[in-house]
Amino acid sequence: MTHFNKKPFTSIFLLLPLLCSFVIANAQVNSDYDKDADFTQYKTYTFKGWEKNSDQILNKFDKERIYTAFTNELSARGLTKDDSNPDVGITLFLVVDDKQSTTAYTTYNGGMGYGAGRWGWGMGMGGMGTATTNYTEDDYKQGTLVCDFYDESSKQLVWQGVLTTVVQEKPKKREKTIPKNIKKLMKQYPVEPVK
Repeated sequence: MTHFNKKPFTSIFLLLPLLCSFVIANAQVNSDYDKDADFTQYKTYTFKGWEKNSDQILNKFDKERIYTAFTNELSARGLTKDDSNPDVGITLFLVVDDKQSTTAYTTYNGGMGYGAGRWGWGMGMGGMGTATTNYTEDDYKQGTLVCDFYDESSKQLVWQGVLTTVVQEKPKKREKTIPKNIKKLMKQYPVEPVK
């Protein structure tokens, strides 16, 4: 008699969609910076606005969430807001694209079955297995936020951070994810938070 436990395989197939959605939902961050710039000299900053009026796709509350999250992260790194004489000017640019994800679920029956054999009844392998694959498509919005830091004296770009993530539909979720994602982005900034 051959024993075959299908539970581990079933568990893997059930976890696969969850793992796929986890990968999609996580914010991706990238950054680049001027290797010659001394970031410790920057003590003050100002927000210079949104490139190409890209903030028009945001509501007032999300705009405030973004500014507050950046303000908190910059403050943690010893920078204070100074609109009259800043060391660094910060511009933001936002793009939101409609996207679609496709997930495939495959169920497999490997020719398992019961039958009579020479030594009595039992379960065993035999015959051809079958597999069925189902596809689901989900529409979602993907947002990309580009944050540029310019040295105000030289007017040169010194740091750029790019954040790409799925835009949450519910305001309560955005209230949590916006600060979390900007914190993740600012971990790429060359100055660590002051502890």
